[in-house]
Amino acid sequence: MSQDRISDILNEIMNAKRARKESVVVTKPTKLLMKIFEMMKQYGYIDYENQEDKIKINIKQVNECKSIKPRYSVNKGNIEKYIKRFLPARNFGYVIISTSKGLMTHQEAQESKIGGSLIAYFY
Repeated sequence: MSQDRISDILNEIMNAKRARKESVVVTKPTKLLMKIFEMMKQYGYIDYENQEDKIKINIKQVNECKSIKPRYSVNKGNIEKYIKRFLPARNFGYVIISTSKGLMTHQEAQESKIGGSLIAYFY
């Protein structure tokens, strides 16, 4: 495993999807990963269950989920440029941005008129 837990876990989810598995077990989840999972669950891409110190992720309708490397810093005006780069179509998927007010999707960041650092995307 590398030093980037977010990238590793999102790759595990995609590998399981490609192998036509229905679930993945993640050990030692971090608070940041849990927030990302909550966002993905909120929009119906995955479902998860807490099991002691493990998380069982049930894959629903994820087409792609990846970490963004390097972690680009964006201001409120440049978010649209990165949406076009990482998402396949308008209003299809979400880019996760770490802001001073916590993790947000690109839509929430644009509504709040706030920038931050790009973390991941999923659709």
